[in-house]
Amino acid sequence: MIIAENITKRFGTQILFESASFKINPKEKVGLVGRNGYGKTTLFRILVGEELPDDGIVTFPKNYRLGHMRQQPYFNHKTVIDELLAVVEDENKRWEIEKTLFGLGFRDDDLQKNPHELSGGFQIRLELARVLLSNPDMLLLDEPNNFLDITSIRWLTRFLREWKKEIILITHDRSFMDSIVTHTLGIHRRKIRKIAGSTEKYYEQIALEEEIYEKTRINDERRRKEIELFISRFRAKARLANMVQSRIKMLSKMENRSKLEKIKEIEFSFSFAPTPTKYPLTASGITFSYSACQPELLGGLSISIGAKDRICVIGKNGKGKTTLLKIFAGILKPTSGSINYSQHAKIGYYEQHHIATLAETRTVLEEIQCELPNADRQQAWNICGSLLFEGDEALKKISVLSGGEKSRVALGKIIARPTNLLLLDEPTNHLDMDACDALLAALDSYEGAIVMVTHNEMLLNALAQRLIVFQGGKPFVFEGSYKRFLESIGWEDETSTLETKNGATKLSQREFRKRKAELISLRAKTLKPLETKIATTESEITALEHTLKELHESLIDASHKQDGTKIAEIGKAIHECEEKIEVLFKVLSELTVEYENNKNSFEKLLKEMG
Repeated sequence: MIIAENITKRFGTQILFESASFKINPKEKVGLVGRNGYGKTTLFRILVGEELPDDGIVTFPKNYRLGHMRQQPYFNHKTVIDELLAVVEDENKRWEIEKTLFGLGFRDDDLQKNPHELSGGFQIRLELARVLLSNPDMLLLDEPNNFLDITSIRWLTRFLREWKKEIILITHDRSFMDSIVTHTLGIHRRKIRKIAGSTEKYYEQIALEEEIYEKTRINDERRRKEIELFISRFRAKARLANMVQSRIKMLSKMENRSKLEKIKEIEFSFSFAPTPTKYPLTASGITFSYSACQPELLGGLSISIGAKDRICVIGKNGKGKTTLLKIFAGILKPTSGSINYSQHAKIGYYEQHHIATLAETRTVLEEIQCELPNADRQQAWNICGSLLFEGDEALKKISVLSGGEKSRVALGKIIARPTNLLLLDEPTNHLDMDACDALLAALDSYEGAIVMVTHNEMLLNALAQRLIVFQGGKPFVFEGSYKRFLESIGWEDETSTLETKNGATKLSQREFRKRKAELISLRAKTLKPLETKIATTESEITALEHTLKELHESLIDASHKQDGTKIAEIGKAIHECEEKIEVLFKVLSELTVEYENNKNSFEKLLKEMG
């Protein structure tokens, strides 16, 4: 049992938490929540002994071991596998090391690499593996899903669910946290409190208590005024002296409740540029390679993005998701294939590494203002305020902002310009839960199309209507929700029939047949409507071509008769008919591309299933 008693932490005049007490009991998995700047990471540092509370004490059982990720990972061995063998100190547990590394996205050929040769993201993953394999009494995990792709996050979720000891977890991903924790520990109004249950239950409890507090405060104020009025009115009345004294005593005993300080909320919306366009962007057979000696990405992907589409791009890291968004945004040109934009398309692009797009010497206000069509200063102030940069906060230089603050500025730059197609590359990185909730609300109400790269399953479940899935060698379009994708296809790492050294389960024949039947059913449901639309469009084209032939014959007849009025009327009708045919041929082309893309994807998946 970990016990914190009356702990207080200040930074100058700012109090993070005051006289806070809580306990972490055996086998509890606790989610630590609170807004950015409220002291979550500071509390972690106190628990691991890197900082001391200004007041109070934290006590641990004797020989209790904490496992936490180092801020600056360092490595002492020549290979990845040796680094972790030194942790488990047992060659017979090599399979456990490999299982953990593969779960976190490492490949066979990574095991013999020098840890210092790994990318920053994979060094963090290696540090996470070190913590998980060290088998501590408590795991302290601060944003462990940063740098993880969606399949690694799902593996880590299962690992932490099965963990038999204590966990304290910080993450901005609400669905990830709620799928693991048994309790929620929150820092709110400089107090720390713990409740059993999910983050949703915690915030509901806080909201209910504050509502009751505010109603009680208002009632107390009204009662206080009534008592004060009675005292002032009858103080001089000798026969009511006892009653006056009684009320004076009552007044002195009444608790003086202060009005709750208003907590600022992020509230924003993306500005929409109206458009008659049905498809703001169409990609046909696109591939990309960064150099002649590097493998080709994207595998000839084709997709038409509808005016109100909600498309999420999912898959492992390093497969080309960010590259695809850069091609859609026009930053990169495809090696082969084509990208066609509607003349009315207005694109807003949020880069994953947005820091590079911000001018360090500008203020927040200046960075937003430069995106506005008329450099409207007041509108820039309004946008800053909606993103919690109020007053002097809007005059901060970009160079002094935290990662979360820079993320908000990057969103503000998109908000400043009317758009009808949003391209968002992991927009929830560095945002706290409240900001993620505000972003979800803004995306849900946006009137245009959205294409978003994300590993956040809460966003996927809430928004995705179509998917671009990077799996099986090249991306494919999946027509359906993320839930439907998991049910009908799923992730390769989770549905593999290969047995591992520790005896991982194999799909039963019954489950295999069920999944194959579901995939065949989904193929029919996806392809049949497209076949119907293609057939209908072809029939309309045939009918119009027949009409066009008749019009040409009529035009010849009118020419022979030298009927000028009739010639003009028929000429106009021919022009209108040809325009309709041209539009229908474009629709037919888009439908055919979509049909072939889906057909090939399903055939490949069925072939892989055997």
